[in-house]
Amino acid sequence: MSEKTISVVDSKALLTLFGACDRHLRKIRQALGVSISLHNGALHVSGEEESVAQATRALEELQAQANRYGELAPEDVSRVLAEVRSGQPSVDMAPVGIFSGRTVRPRTAGQARYVAAIRKHDLVLCIGPAGTGKTYLAVAMAVRALREQAIRKMVLVRPAVEAGESLGYLPGDLAAKINPYLRPLFDALHEMMDHETIKRYTEQDVIEVIPLAYMRGRTFSEAFVILDEAQNTTIAQMKMFLTRMGHGAKMVVSGDVTQVDLPRHARSGLVDALSRLQGLQGVATVELTEADIVRHPLVQAIVNAYERTATKRH
Repeated sequence: MSEKTISVVDSKALLTLFGACDRHLRKIRQALGVSISLHNGALHVSGEEESVAQATRALEELQAQANRYGELAPEDVSRVLAEVRSGQPSVDMAPVGIFSGRTVRPRTAGQARYVAAIRKHDLVLCIGPAGTGKTYLAVAMAVRALREQAIRKMVLVRPAVEAGESLGYLPGDLAAKINPYLRPLFDALHEMMDHETIKRYTEQDVIEVIPLAYMRGRTFSEAFVILDEAQNTTIAQMKMFLTRMGHGAKMVVSGDVTQVDLPRHARSGLVDALSRLQGLQGVATVELTEADIVRHPLVQAIVNAYERTATKRH
C-alpha cells in the first residue's frame, strides 16, 4: 500500500475539483481503485502504488485546471484519467474565448489538437463523427479572430446536399430552400454572438453564410472560411473551394466521412483532399473520434452502435 498527500490552496477550487455531490472524486476513486480523503486542508490518496501515482497526477492536473479556468466538466475528468492511465502527456486546454458569458474551450485531447492546428495552420482538414465539436470550435475560433481584428470577414459555407429529402419538395424560393442546410452554422454563430450583432455584421458583409455553389469565381482575402459537411463535396467542388483562398486567409474544412450523401458513383472531395494534400506545408489534418464526442452521453453510445453494425455487414 502507498499513500500521498496533495496540498490544497484554494478552497473554492477544491469544490470545483470535487464536483457536484463529489461526482468527480467518485469517478477517480472508481477508475483507479484508490481511497481519497480530505484532512486538515490536504487530500490524502491511498492504495496500490501505481494507482496512487496515477490518482495523484490526475488530481494535480485537475486542480491546476480548476484554479486556471474556474470550472471542471465530467469530460475533463475522463480526459485526464485517460491521459494518466496511458502515460500520455497532459494537453493544453486553454479557452478559445468567452462568448455571450460562456467560456468556450476544448473538452477533449482531440479537440485541443484541433484548436491548436487551427491556430498554427492556414488550412485545416478535420474529420470526425457527430458531436465532436468540429463546427462549433471552428466558428468560435473564427469569432475570436474577428474580435481580435486578425481577419476582416468570416465566411461559413455548406454544400446543399440532401440527406434523403429533395430540395424540390421544400417550400419557398431558393433562399428558403437553402436555409435549412445553413441553419446549423447559424445555430453555432448564435451561441457566440447576440442576434443584433449577427444581423449588423451580416448586413455589412462582415459575416457571410452561403451555400458552396455560390463561391465560384470569388477570392477571400483576410477571411476565416469554414466549410462544414465537407464530406458531401465532389472532388471538383473541393478544388474550387480550396482555390478561393486569398492573402491572409485561413480555411477550416470539416466533415464526417461515414455520412456521405453523394450519389454512389461520386467520390467525396473531403476523402480525396485528405489523401491528396497530406504532407503539404501549411496544411494540417485532424481526426476526431468517439472519445471526442461532447454532446449527450447517449450520442457516443449511438455512434458506437452504428459502427458495430457497419463492421458486421462488411
